[in-house]
Amino acid sequence: MRCPKCGSRDDKVIDSRQSRDASSIRRRRECLKCKYRFTTYEEIERSDLRVVKRNRIHEPFDRRKLAGSIAKAFEKRSTSLLTLEDLVDEIVHELETGGREVLSSLIGAKVLEKLRAIDEVAYLRYASVYQRFQDVDQFVDAIHTLGRRVKPNSLQRELFPPENAQSLTPGSRNIPNTNHGRV
Repeated sequence: MRCPKCGSRDDKVIDSRQSRDASSIRRRRECLKCKYRFTTYEEIERSDLRVVKRNRIHEPFDRRKLAGSIAKAFEKRSTSLLTLEDLVDEIVHELETGGREVLSSLIGAKVLEKLRAIDEVAYLRYASVYQRFQDVDQFVDAIHTLGRRVKPNSLQRELFPPENAQSLTPGSRNIPNTNHGRV
């Protein structure tokens, strides 16, 4: 490292710390010749990641675009910004370790995989845009793929019996006991 004051190449590192976002290291240095102190930042040199879109056009990967689309899915949900930033960092790291070009469909699939584990509503919002839902039936199908049945509210009777309950079919003798101990 060259001293910005005298140009000498001899210096020593006084202090090293990670930056707030943990993407770089901040180093305080002192020139051994003129004793001038200065700060440098060290970060990983990232190769230019390129996205191959659905229409086969190539464009540079934009982290802000990814973060914006994920934030839109979480709009008005109770999820912290730190969680969103960690999610974006995780996805970007996975993409960067995969090579210099990445298909947009792979990015969308990775986002959906992560969203499904965090928030199902955000998952459905993102899926509706990413998979270009055209009607309500596609939403219903997406809900079914989540592996959940519709939860009844307090005014609605349950449409599906619990898994461990006996099924009641017309003509069957399995009548539930509703007298609760009264004779």
